[in-house]
Amino acid sequence: MRKDSGTEVEEAGAPARAGHSSPYNAAAKVSWRRAAGATVGSELGRGKRGVRTPKACLTSFDRNCLRRTMMAQADSDIMEEESLKKDLKFYFMNPCEKYRARGQIPWKLGLQILKIVMVTTQLILFGLSNQLVVSFKEENTIAFKHLFLKNYSGVDEDDYSCSVYTQQDVYNSIFFAISQYQQLKNISLGTLGYEQDEDDMAGLQICKQQYKKGTVLSSNDTLHIDSTIETECIHLKPQDLSTKDISDLKNSTFFNLEFYRLIQVEIYFKLKGIDLQTIHTRELPDCYEFENTITFNNMAHSGKMKIYFDTDADIQECKEWNISGSLVQKNTQYILVFDGLVIVSCFASLILCTRSIILALRLQKRFVNFFLEKYKRHVCSTDRLEFINGWYVLVIISDIMTIIGSIMKMEIKAKNLTSYDVCSIFLGTSTLFAWVGVIRYLGYFQTYNVLILTMQASLPKVLRFCCCAGMIYLGYTFCGWIVLGPYHEKFEDMNTVAECLFSLVNGDDMFATFAQIQQKSTIVWLFSRLYLYSFISLFIYMILSLFIALITDAYDTIKKYQQTGVPVTDLHEFLKKSNNENYGLGQQTSMNICCCTRRKSDNNLLLIN
Repeated sequence: MRKDSGTEVEEAGAPARAGHSSPYNAAAKVSWRRAAGATVGSELGRGKRGVRTPKACLTSFDRNCLRRTMMAQADSDIMEEESLKKDLKFYFMNPCEKYRARGQIPWKLGLQILKIVMVTTQLILFGLSNQLVVSFKEENTIAFKHLFLKNYSGVDEDDYSCSVYTQQDVYNSIFFAISQYQQLKNISLGTLGYEQDEDDMAGLQICKQQYKKGTVLSSNDTLHIDSTIETECIHLKPQDLSTKDISDLKNSTFFNLEFYRLIQVEIYFKLKGIDLQTIHTRELPDCYEFENTITFNNMAHSGKMKIYFDTDADIQECKEWNISGSLVQKNTQYILVFDGLVIVSCFASLILCTRSIILALRLQKRFVNFFLEKYKRHVCSTDRLEFINGWYVLVIISDIMTIIGSIMKMEIKAKNLTSYDVCSIFLGTSTLFAWVGVIRYLGYFQTYNVLILTMQASLPKVLRFCCCAGMIYLGYTFCGWIVLGPYHEKFEDMNTVAECLFSLVNGDDMFATFAQIQQKSTIVWLFSRLYLYSFISLFIYMILSLFIALITDAYDTIKKYQQTGVPVTDLHEFLKKSNNENYGLGQQTSMNICCCTRRKSDNNLLLIN
């Protein structure tokens, strides 16, 4: 035995002389070896990173060696903990604090500001172009109704264009549409032409639907009818119409209509047009194909025949066009280059935000493992969610939608795609998310983040409340549709009923809703009063007031937290123990209402709602 070993045994509490050994000394030696082995074994069993106990300390009875090893292990744990705290504090800093702490330039902040400017500019340019498309379609629809509908007043009747009440009016309306189609190029003010097929011109198609056979005698209530529907069509080409007289068509057996079994007459034709107003905005013109349908609906056989006019405009690529002047082509090229820059900026933003989320998840995993290893407790879900930045998720969604919308816009600009509506949905929604994301940077200032914190605190309760109120709302919707639908135009279909009730909740158009109910049925009129009064009283005075109270309560809670401080979670408590400068979560925390705090009596987690 070495001399230092004997010295260590004496320090353990039993004096040992040279050449002598006592049972106490042996017991002390064995006890010390067991304690040291247990201590070292427990340290090694944890899988700690850092300095491990040398094998010499396990074989030789050297207390100083074990002490130095354990001190080195403790120093390693402290360094690891401080490193984790520094990383956590830096993660929860805002861009200005990160710049002051490490001189890190806020690239994401600058890129987001640049991206918002570019995306908004792109949206405005596309919106101006889309307005020209929509206005051209709407103006052509109005022009078609005036051209092909006889005695059209300019105002649609309900959901149909106009109506007729006599057989002669039906014949006059049908032949008027045929005559107008025949002389279209001579009377139209627009750049319209006939649609052409591969072989010949498409022309005009007239179809009638009627019951196969039947006899109706209203005098003695006799009805004999075959409910089988038969369809008969004729096709009139423009060149045939130019050589024929309309009077010849009137004598045709096809137009010998038996109105008691007639269901509907449908006139279908295609026209082509060119939108030249885009040239004034230095854009290439669009070529349109209009599919027009005039329907004479006699399905009800009520003595009133409704006339519907429906048109579908399809933008097509102009086959042969030659525009002199270079301004239009240069402007198109500049816009395509600008759209490409928008895609590049959004792609860079997408990469940076995705990288930040990945790094945050790694940091979350480090904190969870460290907390479980040191304190033998699991981190609560609220602390885990602190690492997931919802603003980054919103920016990623916005970037993806902007990239898709920009690609579609470039294809539309190059006349390879015509999906204006789909492109506008992508660009509009992405711009909305981009501007909503600006609130994140205002949230760094305590006087501006009240809206964010109030919405965050009240959202769970508001959603639960809306689920309960929605059940009552749906009940009133179904009831109003089935009872008041035949007597009130605002209750004719489910969608209209839901819109009407929502306007009543906001106090809009109340008197008109009461006044427009028909008084033909006394019991229905009385029921309508009970129905409307109960709905308005329940939703305005009770449900809407409770809804506002939930938001007010969340606002008051936020104000109280700003004065007294937020409930301390494990993550907050862990960061407060650091001796470094207190940045990040300790000051700029998101004041969660549903957060888990530690009880003073034990280590259980408590949810505060």
